Amino acid sequence: MMNFPSPFETVSLVLAATPIGNLGDASPRLVQALLEAEVLACEDTRRLRDLARRLELNLSGQLLAYHEHNEVAVTEDLLTAARQGTKVLQVTDAGMPGISDPGFCLARAATRAAVPYTVLPGPSAPLLALVASGLPTDSFRFCGFLPRKITSLYQTLQSLSADTSTLIFLESPRRVLATLVAFLEIFGANRPAVLARELTKIHEELLGSTLGEIHANLASRDEIRGEIVLVVSGAPAHETAEITPEILEKLDQLVQNGMRAKDGAKLLSQWFKVGAKALYETHITRRHDS
Repeated sequence: MMNFPSPFETVSLVLAATPIGNLGDASPRLVQALLEAEVLACEDTRRLRDLARRLELNLSGQLLAYHEHNEVAVTEDLLTAARQGTKVLQVTDAGMPGISDPGFCLARAATRAAVPYTVLPGPSAPLLALVASGLPTDSFRFCGFLPRKITSLYQTLQSLSADTSTLIFLESPRRVLATLVAFLEIFGANRPAVLARELTKIHEELLGSTLGEIHANLASRDEIRGEIVLVVSGAPAHETAEITPEILEKLDQLVQNGMRAKDGAKLLSQWFKVGAKALYETHITRRHDS
């Protein structure tokens, strides 16, 4: 068996990815960290105990619940322990910490408090789905779970409609059909896309071609199961028009009349098919240069 330096050799705080379905994806470094950790912060202590059982590991550290409902309060306790030299490991139920899972709060707090830490790489459903989709990977945007309220959902999708980056979404099997209906209305049925389901598991499925075909396929099923990642091609470049001096002048006029620059950019992006973010940033740059 290969020997690896301890994950805690130079730091006392480690964030680590866990398998998202296939136990074989548990890395040797993850196993080592699980065995050496004195405090194990996890979303669900039962899930971590089950993972350890399946990996045939005897955990000696203290298991501590660390999830979206308590991570703000518990983060300082974890940093205090790390400062004192206690080996602290933070893991999720499945996947990479901080990617639609607890971890961001801890990493941000550790950075601000100058507490050294490291991250052990491993499975991440969004990245696996992106690579498997065959869609462009040179520029992508992870959008996570979409808002549940219909109004907020459509507003969010509208703001993404002209984005030329590949878009990655997480969705539950219960909501995926309703989400796809919204996709069809905002992005169009012919937008290239891939649905990834049950990644790394026995019933892994990649379903794709276009949003219309994905919706038709799922709508014909009696039941939809499993965790889902939707990867949607970005808008074709020609759908995003050039930001002209005339458009910038109209934005200047809206701002002079009392509208916030970001709101004005969003409004004009719908009229002229330009990127709202690019328009806003060009406006700010031009104002600073003048």
